[in-house]
Amino acid sequence: MTQEVLVAIGTRKGLFLASGDGWKVTGPHHPMTDVYAVAIDTRREKPRVLAGVTSEHWGPSVAVSDDLGQTWEEPDHAPVAFPEDTGATLGRVWQLAPGPADQPDVVYAGTEPSALFRSTDGGRTFELVRGLWDHPHRKDWFPGFGGQAVHSVIPHPSDADHVTVAMSTGGVYRTTDGGATFHPSNSGIKAYFLPDPFPEYGQCVHKIAQHPSRPDRFYAQNHHGVYRSDDGGTTWKSIADGLPSDFGFPIVVHPHDPDTVYTFPLVADGHRFPPDGRCRVYRSRDAGETWEALDNGLPKTPYWTTILRDAMCVDNADPAGVYFGSRSGDVYGSRDGGDTWVRIAENLPDVLSIRAAVV
Repeated sequence: MTQEVLVAIGTRKGLFLASGDGWKVTGPHHPMTDVYAVAIDTRREKPRVLAGVTSEHWGPSVAVSDDLGQTWEEPDHAPVAFPEDTGATLGRVWQLAPGPADQPDVVYAGTEPSALFRSTDGGRTFELVRGLWDHPHRKDWFPGFGGQAVHSVIPHPSDADHVTVAMSTGGVYRTTDGGATFHPSNSGIKAYFLPDPFPEYGQCVHKIAQHPSRPDRFYAQNHHGVYRSDDGGTTWKSIADGLPSDFGFPIVVHPHDPDTVYTFPLVADGHRFPPDGRCRVYRSRDAGETWEALDNGLPKTPYWTTILRDAMCVDNADPAGVYFGSRSGDVYGSRDGGDTWVRIAENLPDVLSIRAAVV
């Protein structure tokens, strides 16, 4: 029996939703806004869709829908805002992450500038997590090419006090005391552009992923470098051998198999194109020891576009689906773990973020 999957696609000009046989696409929802962050929260009886939208006129906000995008709630005040004493102004919301299953009203937001916010009302209002904002390393964090932002937020699936974040540029940080303190977790991640190539912090981590049933297993795509951690992010090991390049933006882990991971390599930081101009997702089924190229159903013509850090995801179906969207507005999906692909949408605006879930 085919499971009903919703795919939420954030773009530079609004949010699009795809579902059903043949992938019916609706939108744009929130037209002419940048949608850097989307989430599909399935912890309740009714799934909730959240979108981090940024309007050129109204600024950044978070919109919520409890009917799969038919209607939306958006507060008349800024749901994510820095306290006056910080002297900071919110640029945009880069990440929306539902908390653990036993805290169905907790949602986290990662922002630009680099900060973590926490909601206890399902994503309608957020408060700054001071432990990260007041960290003594803050003075040394600086913008990557895309800005200074917390772009990965990963709450532990069963320990509410444990949250892992990653930022450009700064690296991976963890809290195990509910956000009171954060500690850098970058041992083994190389920063070739710094005088000390293995610093305590300062790495330009592009994305991290955690396996939900094996929370000590993490994967990371760095600014040159692909890594695995088997101890919750304390130490990292390179798994880039076998890939055509170690540069890229997204990395996602299979929802049911902690040894299966996906990425989309690009040539290099100065040449942000797929190697040889070929559209290929790379999959490892042995935790990064070996890699295989997946392109059955993907474009065979030269493909010179980029897949951004949040523009690839998996769903929670069985068999699992894998999805990605490009800066040229194509969206592809696989309902068999990457073996075969179909085009879900084309000619959309730049795809910035994508999430999928059984609804």
